[in-house]
Parts: sequence; structure tokens; C-alpha cells
Amino acid sequence: MRKINSVSLIGLGAIGAVYGSKLQNLLGDSLTVVANKNRIQRYQSTGIIINDEVFHFNYQLPNTTTAPADLVIFAVKNAELNQAIEEMKSHIGPNTIVLSLLNGISSEEDIYEATKSEHILYSMCVGIDAVRNNISIRYSSLGKICYGVRNQDLSEDVFAVKNLFNDAGISYEIPDNIWRTIWAKFMFNVGINQTSAVLKAPYGIFQNIPSANEWAESAMNEVVAISQKVGVHLTEEDIKQYRPILHKLSPKGKTSMLQDIEAERKTEVEYFAGKVCELGREFNVPTPVNDQLYKMIQIMEEITEYRNKISQ
Repeated sequence: MRKINSVSLIGLGAIGAVYGSKLQNLLGDSLTVVANKNRIQRYQSTGIIINDEVFHFNYQLPNTTTAPADLVIFAVKNAELNQAIEEMKSHIGPNTIVLSLLNGISSEEDIYEATKSEHILYSMCVGIDAVRNNISIRYSSLGKICYGVRNQDLSEDVFAVKNLFNDAGISYEIPDNIWRTIWAKFMFNVGINQTSAVLKAPYGIFQNIPSANEWAESAMNEVVAISQKVGVHLTEEDIKQYRPILHKLSPKGKTSMLQDIEAERKTEVEYFAGKVCELGREFNVPTPVNDQLYKMIQIMEEITEYRNKISQ
């Protein structure tokens, strides 16, 4: 049975830092965090504060020659994935297991195209409500990592990650159909992430204002309709199954896209509404809600860019 003794992580946002802290508690310096020089200097001087506990990770510069890790975790944004793959290539050997915790439905294929790794597990996280403010991160729900294979030959990799997560205290689920589970999470993100960004609303708004939740679910329904065309076959029941997950999140918690809007960062709208609209055109499925969300969020980003430009 394989045992994971070394892990390399890229991406110290809210999700990467929280799960990274759990792995560091188990592995110590056998967890390596890859980051650029400026970030390493900043993190080393202050540490990363997670629920009031300070963490100092074992950092390494990108493209440093190193022995391959037993497990590599990508926790960056979609727009940063291609660069992250290049920076992590020396960490990925012929037997390295790869987990991608990115939102959306395309990152595993992108990683495979760049690395040809035969040990990529399909994965996602759900139910975590971590919010990052500069170097400080707070969460009330750790959620869980769902992962699995579309190729049953990788079952040994699945059990190796299972044992690691058990030892690290990371909750997980191994669904029978991981691809359908990833699509269901994509559906949820398309609804909650984007409407929260436009409304600038934390989870509590969707928990307590029915019209806000209805708008989010109308965006989700367009994903359900497309899934019927691509063979994933989500249904209304999948939307209903996410309702209790939403209500368990901290009312003050914020989606990653809302955090991006507030921090004036580029959002992942291209990988949410952008992807939905693209697939809608391809399969002749109307996507009016996502068409509007796509336009609104793009305008919000352009307004931010314009304001920053004239303030210089």
C-alpha cells in the first residue's frame, strides 16, 4: 500500500492555507509550499494566521530542482493554473498523485495536457467557509474534500490519500461518481459565487432572503439543463441537496468570488458563467441568467480597473 510522506502545495489562499495547516501539523517540513520570492518574504516575516494560530510553512521558490513529491495539491485560481503547473513540474514525478482543488470543471484536463500525469485524482472541496483578509484567515466549517477516479486503476492512489486525510484530520468523501459530484459543485458555484459577487452578499443573505436564493438557483438550473446534454444528468434534486450545505455555512462567510470583488482581484467568472454560456451555445441551451451575470461581473471588474487607473 502506498504511503504519502511528502506533499507539495501551491496556492495559499483561504482554502490552500487551511488545508495546508492540517497537513503541516501532520508532516512538518515534509509539506512544501511553493511561492514566489515576494510572497515568501512576506509570509516568513508575519506568518499566516488561521483562526488566531500562526503558521510558518516550509517555502520553496518556483522551478527549484527538487525530488518529486508523493502528492501535489493545486489550490490556485483558474487564471493562475497554467503558470502554477509550470512552477510545479519538478515536484511531479511518474508516481506523484495530483489533486486539484480549483473551482470549475476543467482543471484536471488542463493539468493532464501539460504533465501527462497518470495519477490525477478528480477532486473538489465543499462546505468550507474560510475567509481570508490579508494574512489572516478565519473559518467555522472545514467542510470536506471530495475526490475519486474516472479510471478505477488508480484505486491505490485513492486509498493513499484517504489514509493521509485520516491522519491529518481532513474530512473527505469518495463518491461513486466523482465527475457528477464535480458538476454538482460547479452548479452550486455558478449560482452562489456569482450572485453573491453582484449582490456583495455573505451567505447569510441567501440563508434568509428567499429572492436572493431563488436568483442563485435560477443560475444553477441552467447548469442542470446543460448537464442533461453532456451526459452528466443533474436534476432539481441536486440543487435541493446543496440547500442544507448552504445553511450550515457561517452567515458572515463569503464566497471566493465575493472575496475577489472586495479585494479588487480578477474573478473566475470566465470559468463559471463564461463556461456555462459557452456550453449553452454549443448545445443550444438558453442561458439568460448566466449571460446577465457574466456581463454584470465583467462590468464590475472594468469599473474597478478604471477607478484604479484614474487614481494613479
